[in-house]
This record gives sequence, structure tokens and C-alpha cells, in this order.
Amino acid sequence: MQDIVDEISRVLDASVTLEDRSFTLLAYGAQIGDVDRVRQESILRRRASADVRAHFEAYGIAAATGPVRIPGLPGMLGRVCVPLRHGGVTYGYLWLIDSGALTDERLASVAPLVSRAAALLAMEARARHAPLREFFSADPSTRAAAGVDVDGPVTAVAVRTPPERPGEPSGPPAGRGSGRAGAPWSLPRGVLTDPGLDEPLVAVLAPAAQAGEVARRLSGVYGAAAGVGGPREDPDEAWQSWREALLALSVAEHVERHAPVASWPDLGVYRLLARLSPRELADLAAESAALSAAGPSLAGTVEAYLDRAGHVQRTAAALGVHRQTLYYRLEKAERLTGLDLGDGDDRLLLHLSLKAAALTAAAATGEPGRSGPSRRPG
Repeated sequence: MQDIVDEISRVLDASVTLEDRSFTLLAYGAQIGDVDRVRQESILRRRASADVRAHFEAYGIAAATGPVRIPGLPGMLGRVCVPLRHGGVTYGYLWLIDSGALTDERLASVAPLVSRAAALLAMEARARHAPLREFFSADPSTRAAAGVDVDGPVTAVAVRTPPERPGEPSGPPAGRGSGRAGAPWSLPRGVLTDPGLDEPLVAVLAPAAQAGEVARRLSGVYGAAAGVGGPREDPDEAWQSWREALLALSVAEHVERHAPVASWPDLGVYRLLARLSPRELADLAAESAALSAAGPSLAGTVEAYLDRAGHVQRTAAALGVHRQTLYYRLEKAERLTGLDLGDGDDRLLLHLSLKAAALTAAAATGEPGRSGPSRRPG
């Protein structure tokens, strides 16, 4: 890649930098002519700042199929951005400081070098796929046969994908939580993916420090939920993180406070509930079935009361009701369930039952339970 950049710089007699889709610097040529702060910071920090990225993206470079001329500003020289596209996908950007001599004809003279750079970036992106399903197996021999060689600490991520959009994302985010509109997506270095062929689920293995951001970006790209497992110092234990990521994904899809990205270490009591079988969840949810049958307001009132450790004033304020109304609903709940809200064991049972009911209702109907939103649209 460096040789290509040096040759383009020589042919065009211009300062050149090459970045991937996330604006991470991959290579740069010798300085020719004037230099500005943007180029200096990109080289020193190995990455363009958020403000600079937003400015350049406003010119539509993510979707452009040819060179884009970006005029200069105070403190920033004019530039030509050449998207590095291969197979209809943008994998990076070639940046040329324009002194006014970069005509269309001169830019066309380096087209073969540009194509070569784009092909190399595409090849590198494809190399990030790995047989993670085998590497996440509980069987040591299967993991060893996968041949995945990574350094710890690592974290597994599970991302639900719409059936019509399988595989690794290659375009801009398309959904809530995607961040800046039109921002290009690029997996950070060190992140491995396995899109799978038989289910709408992408398996990801990321350096532990990057897992949360990777999950959020993938969730935004697909407009779907994601689950993040716990970190593992030993990569050979990543299969355990994957199990946690799958459980966290089920919580993210059903529980509002943990949507759209649920992290296993942050799930609290849902770490227990998510491990239960569907039959066990249903049995636990049955303890509060009478509340659900009486209407969502009653079940929601009791859950809000228990979430606030039985604090009447805080619960009434949160629900926007008078304390007497709250007392009436709580008394009704005791009559319907036969449980005593003044008894610690009964309170614990009812609280867990209400949480389980949210999971079982969402799983059975595809609709959210009281504690969660519907699955995000693809």
C-alpha cells in the first residue's frame, strides 16, 4: 500500500494520504508543497478528527463513484478525494492536496493505481472473516481446528441481522442509533467476523476494549439488536463470552432498558433469567399472570414499585399518580396474586416473575414485554 501511495505522489507531484472507511490512516506520501493542519493531525494522530470527517462526509464521498473536489477553508487546503471502490463497495479514501494542477486528465492517469489500492483494501476486509462458529465451540478439538489465532483480552458480540441484509456490512448505517447520517462503516483492525449462512446472525470477536463500540455500530448498521459477552483474557475461553453474548442478545431484543445493545456484565438479574429454559421462565412468569390479565397498568405499577425498593413516594411520582391510587393498586395486586408485598420472599418472587413475564411475552408474540421495546426494524 505504501508503494502505491508513493507512486501516486510521484506521478501527480502532490501530497497524498490513504485512509480506510473509518478515516484511519493507512499510508502517506512525502510532503510536497504547502501543508495544512488537517494533514498534520491525520499523520500525527493516525486518524482524522470527528469534525474533519463530518466536513468531508458532507460532500457525499461515501457514495461517490469518482473523484470529489473539496474546496479549501481557512486553515485547510483544497483537496481531491478519490473513493477506493471495489465491487461497488467503498473501502477507503485517497486524499490529494490540490494546488490547482490536478486536472481530470492527470487524475485519470493514476486510475490503475487507485484500482489496485481498492482491491488490496477489499482483500484485507475479506480476510477479516474467520470460522468463529467453530472457534466458539465448547469442544476444545473443534476450537483448535478452527485455526483462529488472536491475542487477549477478547470479547464476543452477537448481532441479529435482517434476512434481507446478511453478511458483513459494507455501506452506511441505516437505522436508529447509527450515529452521523451517511457515515461509512469499517470494522476496526483486529476485529473478526463470521456472517454465517444458515441464520440471520453475525458472530464477532473483538479486542475487549473495542467490543462495545463495534456492537453499537453494527446495531446501527443493521437496525437490530446486539449482545456483548464478558471479556476473556484467554482467547481459548472466548466460547464462554459467545454464550453470554447470545443470552445478552435475547435481553436486548426484549428489555427496553437494555436495548438495543445489551452487555452481559451489566444485565444484573437478567443474567439469571436469561439462563432459564423457556419452561422455567413460563413457570416463573405464571406467578404474576393474574396481574397481566388485569391489565398492563396494574402489572406496570407493581413492577415500578418493586424496582424502587417499595418506596411509595418515589413510585407515585414516577407513575404520576396519587399515593392513595398507588396503595389501591398494590392492595389489588396482593388480592389477585395471593402474595404479601410486606413479605421479603413474596416481593422477590413477584419481582422476578414480572421480569420473566417480559421475556416470555416477547418470545411468544414477537412483541415487547412491559420491560422492553419491540425488536428494532431492519
